[in-house]
Amino acid sequence: MPFLSLLTISRPAVAAFAAMGILWGSFAAALPDLISMLGVDEAEMGLLMFLTPAAAVSAMLIAPAAGLAFGRVALPFATALMCLGFALPGQAIEIWMFPIAMMACGFGTGLTDVLMNARVAAMEASRGLHLMNLCHAAYSFGYAGGSILTGVLRQAAWSPDWVLGTMAGLAGLLCLLTLERDGRIDGLARPPKGKGTGLGVVPVIGGAMVFIAFLTENAAENWSALHIEQTLGGSPALGALGPAMLALTMGVARLVGQGIAGRVNPVHLLTGGAALSATGALCVGAAVSPAMAYAGFVIMGIGASVIAPTAFSLVGARAEPQARARAVARATLLGYFGYFVGPPGFGFIAGTLGLRFAFVFAAAALILIPVLARLMARRT
Repeated sequence: MPFLSLLTISRPAVAAFAAMGILWGSFAAALPDLISMLGVDEAEMGLLMFLTPAAAVSAMLIAPAAGLAFGRVALPFATALMCLGFALPGQAIEIWMFPIAMMACGFGTGLTDVLMNARVAAMEASRGLHLMNLCHAAYSFGYAGGSILTGVLRQAAWSPDWVLGTMAGLAGLLCLLTLERDGRIDGLARPPKGKGTGLGVVPVIGGAMVFIAFLTENAAENWSALHIEQTLGGSPALGALGPAMLALTMGVARLVGQGIAGRVNPVHLLTGGAALSATGALCVGAAVSPAMAYAGFVIMGIGASVIAPTAFSLVGARAEPQARARAVARATLLGYFGYFVGPPGFGFIAGTLGLRFAFVFAAAALILIPVLARLMARRT
């Protein structure tokens, strides 16, 4: 099917993915300024961000019920809530305000994440298409755009409140594109007792792969700017290029993956992606210049790009049809522990052992992906 047709079909989900990418890309690029604004170090910033996953998990737990309650506007509502949340961290003039602001970011992101992935899985099942790579590519391109623009604004001496507020407003415009005539997500309701379909281990295995992918991917995106600026002596503009380089590479690679989805054995795809991503992470950890770090981010991005979309598609394909949305929601909940635990976890490792070792840790975690991929392949 032509690319424009695929983009038209998946427009609501693509817009939500892109909005999330813009917001997190902007946050990652603005992180050095937020650390300076609050007067903390990397380890302390990691601790300040630890309430973010708690809020995200709470949102993910209620996401199926919220999807049912808001019906066709569930995804637009969640996306708008997420955009509002990201306008808050730059307003945290007192240190105690920052964890509360990050909880708002986490809650909006968690709600949006479950609903947009479930919507894509439903689109794939109803139309017999592979759309997950395309949607995740939108996140990556949004992340790169948000990071680059934030770097430009930082270079122009914009303060964090103006930077994050502006980027939240830009992402908010995409909420209009998430509206659709019938955006209901079927399969979110729990079946009656005694009539239900158990979810089994499929979302657990898929969620574990997504957990590792997002643990390394999001942590690298959030701390790459700081690594380039503090460890390697780069400027704010060069620092912003770190997460942008990683995200752009992943976006392009996911578009390529959209073309080959269904043609390559998913186990081979996951294994090769994990090996390549681990190699890139080691290159970043060993970098002696921003240029070497950029090369590592490119390699890391190419490998990591296929892991999460392939895992989500496998969960949607191998779950029972009447439980597909709940299975994807469960995998999202498990997987996005990595998305939120990664940045503060990396902050703790960076504060105690250094940023270089944090990227070595990311490479080590990716070794588990091939094992989990083979376990998933045995499930029907």
